[in-house]
Amino acid sequence: MENNPLPNWHYWHGEPSVSALFKSIPEDFQVTEIPLTEPSGDGEHHLIWLEKVNLNTAFVAEQLAKYLQVPLRNVSYAGRKDKYALTRQYFSVQMPKRTAPDFSQWKLAGAQILSCTRHNRKLRIGALRGNRFDICLRELSQSDELDNRLARIREQGVPNYFGQQRFGNGGSNLLLGLRMADGEPIRNRNRRSMAISALRAKLFNDYISERLQQGRFEQAISGDVMQLAGSQSFFVAETIDSEIIRRLNERDIFITGPLWGEDNSPAQKESAELENSVFVQQQSVCQALNGLSLQQERRAIKLLPQNMQWHWQDDTLQLSFSLPSGCFATAVLRELVNVNEGAADENSAE
Repeated sequence: MENNPLPNWHYWHGEPSVSALFKSIPEDFQVTEIPLTEPSGDGEHHLIWLEKVNLNTAFVAEQLAKYLQVPLRNVSYAGRKDKYALTRQYFSVQMPKRTAPDFSQWKLAGAQILSCTRHNRKLRIGALRGNRFDICLRELSQSDELDNRLARIREQGVPNYFGQQRFGNGGSNLLLGLRMADGEPIRNRNRRSMAISALRAKLFNDYISERLQQGRFEQAISGDVMQLAGSQSFFVAETIDSEIIRRLNERDIFITGPLWGEDNSPAQKESAELENSVFVQQQSVCQALNGLSLQQERRAIKLLPQNMQWHWQDDTLQLSFSLPSGCFATAVLRELVNVNEGAADENSAE
């Protein structure tokens, strides 16, 4: 078997010195969607609020389509959730001119329908405000070092790395992408898509790691592309003046990094030079991504957990926080402890 290809990307709060057991049971990792909007109460779609344990999202969607006797394309969701976990999420089912579905005979081990409400539009991937995480870390002793690290993470955030789930179990998706970069054809559409996502994620993580290594993670440089807090609006900071520094300190704006695309990066000056220095080391990856009609995108390099709380019970840490859609709880855990997972999972909460 090939070795795990994931680099040891740089830490911001220092590499953790302690380890913890994670996911010894599915309930140790609980994920609850935070929807963009509440159900409208009318329309041809039905929003099904569902709790599942040890089931992946795509499988549940297939079972809903089968039970309701609708095409699979009529069932959608905003994000895939981890299989080995207890998760709560919405599924939307398009059922024009039909009465509300009857779930009295629904039987799927590990799945429970919590509610079903009409809605006026289909759920689409990414149509989420975020996810709430409730995490249990076991075989861990309380210490001042850990409590201080938790406090720093709550106040300062963590690098917004793509989590290991994006790269597949043992880095399998990334290995596939690297083989694709070496010229191996991948004909399976789903596997090809996962490989492409893993390659883009690696380039982004490499970029964050390089800024950390250079001491420029929090330090803005000329030409950085800034994201307005709570929006998808961006602008280029051609010079770093006192106003830019003030807005960064007040978290009104955030420094972003590149998600590879064929069009030119908006980064300029020092920021463009830094991006190019990362990409030049990954020429085969960049060339493999060319010609795939990928659009240049931006992603904040810092992740701030919201409503972060924790408490200790003997040798167990109970930790909870919320993250925006597309961000990974494992990026937070990575800065806290070395995780020994009781179960591997190829999906993510996004």
